[in-house]
Amino acid sequence: MTRKPDFAPNPAPATSARAVGTAYEALAAAWIERQGVRLLARNAASRRGEIDLIGLHHGTLVFFEVRHRRRSDYGGAAESVTAAKQRRILAAARYWLNGPAGRHHMDRPCRFDVLAFDGEAQIPEWIQGAFDLGAAW
Repeated sequence: MTRKPDFAPNPAPATSARAVGTAYEALAAAWIERQGVRLLARNAASRRGEIDLIGLHHGTLVFFEVRHRRRSDYGGAAESVTAAKQRRILAAARYWLNGPAGRHHMDRPCRFDVLAFDGEAQIPEWIQGAFDLGAAW
């Protein structure tokens, strides 16, 4: 009789967190465009952080953070945007605004929104003005 190993490898390839994140970012981008957002940029990165999506919504420049949580054991997707993550988003927003693409939008009002996907949801919860950086801006 052959004994099965205690920890057998999973024959199905694991889906990386990055691949899942990329898929949800694409889903979010398509969804916000249907909501009337004009998408300006995806994955705008600086050394200090990255912004998933940047768009214009009714004249306001919006920096979107896309979050997905398969399970809510440690809180939902929206709750995973920590103060440290908010600071990284702010740093990336400053970098983008000072770059060639962002300079055209310096005079616009801006806000920071979260698109939160919980579980297997295909439509995000759109939290407009999810965090306010106030004086830190």
